[in-house]
Amino acid sequence: PIVLGWKPTATALACGNTVVLKPAPQTPLTTLRIGELLRPLLPRGVLNVVVASDKTSPRPGEVLTSHPAVRKVVFTGSTAIGSKVMQACAKDFKRLLLELGGNDAAIVRHDCDVNMAAEGLFKGAFFNNGQTCCAAKRIYVQESIFDKFVEAFVKRARRAVLGNGLREGVELGPLANNVQLKHVTELVEDARKNGGKVLCGGGATAGPPGDEGSNTGLFYLPTIVVGVKEGCRLVDEEQFGPVVPVMPYEDDEEAIRRANSTRYGLGASIWSSDLDKANEIANRLKAGTVWVNRHCEFIRNAPFGGMDNSGIGRAGDLESQDLGEYTEIRTLCLALAPEKAPPEVAALAPTPCVDEE
Repeated sequence: PIVLGWKPTATALACGNTVVLKPAPQTPLTTLRIGELLRPLLPRGVLNVVVASDKTSPRPGEVLTSHPAVRKVVFTGSTAIGSKVMQACAKDFKRLLLELGGNDAAIVRHDCDVNMAAEGLFKGAFFNNGQTCCAAKRIYVQESIFDKFVEAFVKRARRAVLGNGLREGVELGPLANNVQLKHVTELVEDARKNGGKVLCGGGATAGPPGDEGSNTGLFYLPTIVVGVKEGCRLVDEEQFGPVVPVMPYEDDEEAIRRANSTRYGLGASIWSSDLDKANEIANRLKAGTVWVNRHCEFIRNAPFGGMDNSGIGRAGDLESQDLGEYTEIRTLCLALAPEKAPPEVAALAPTPCVDEE
C-alpha cells in the first residue's frame, strides 16, 4: 500500500494536483492510517481516501474512471482490469498511467554461479509469496546445468519458513485471498494434467506447525514445477503466487526467443558470470526493467513500468519523468512588450542642436 499507493500520491500532490486514493479492498488499513495522519496538514479536499467494497454497484473504481472531474487515472493491478480502466478513460480522454501484470522470465546461463542463482531466484520468485508484479515467473536454465540448478533451487524452497510475516525469521506468508488461492491451485493442477512434475510443494497447507494463530487457510507451499513448456497455463499466465516453472533451453538464441514469447513485458533477468554477454542479452529482452544477476530489486529513483500488456507509462524517478506524468506540458506564445526607457531618462528634455560656424 505504501509503495503502490502513497508514492504516486505524494508525487501527484507535489505537482499541485488534488488526489482521490482508493486502495484495494483487501488492504485498506495502511492507506487509511496515513490519510488520517495527513488530514490536519492538508487543506480540505486536497487528499481524499476512499474505501469501498468492489461488490457494490457501480463499483467505486467505475465511478472514479467515469467521473468528468477526474483527469488522470493511475492504476496498479491486473492486465484484465487495466484494460477495463483504459476503456473507461477513453470516453473523455483521461490521461493514464498503468502498471499491470507481468510474466517475468529469468535466463540462467551455463557459466553462472549455480548456488548464487538459486538463492537469488528463490528471493526473486517467492518474494511476498510470489504476489509481486515483477517476480520471476518463468525460469529458463541452460541444459548443461539444468539438473544441478533444479536440485539447488528445490533445496532452498524446502527450507522456506512459512508463518506470520510480523514474526522474525518468517519468509513466506499466506496468499491474499481465496480467489488467488483458487487461481494458483488451478494452475498447478493444469500443469500436472499437461505432464508437469511437481518437485516440491504443490498444494495448500493448514498453516505453520505450532503457529495455529497464523493459520488463515490461505497458505500455499512454495512449489517448483518441471516438465512443462509454452502452451501450459502455468507458463503462459501470471500465477501471482508461490509457484514457478523451470524449463531447460539449449542456447542463448532459444532462451531469448522463449523469454520474449509473451504478451507481457514488465521485467526479466539474466544470470551469468560473463557480464559482457549478460549485458548483451539484457538489451535484447522485451521488458521495462532487466536485471543482471538479480531479480525484482528496485533501484531508487529509476523509472519503472512495462511494455505491451504490462502497462503504459513510466514513473518512479521523482524527477523529470514523474513531473511529466503528473503535469501537463503547455506552450505559451506570449506577447513581447516594447522596451521602455527608464523614467529618469525619459524625463530629460532633448538637448537642442547647435550649429557652429
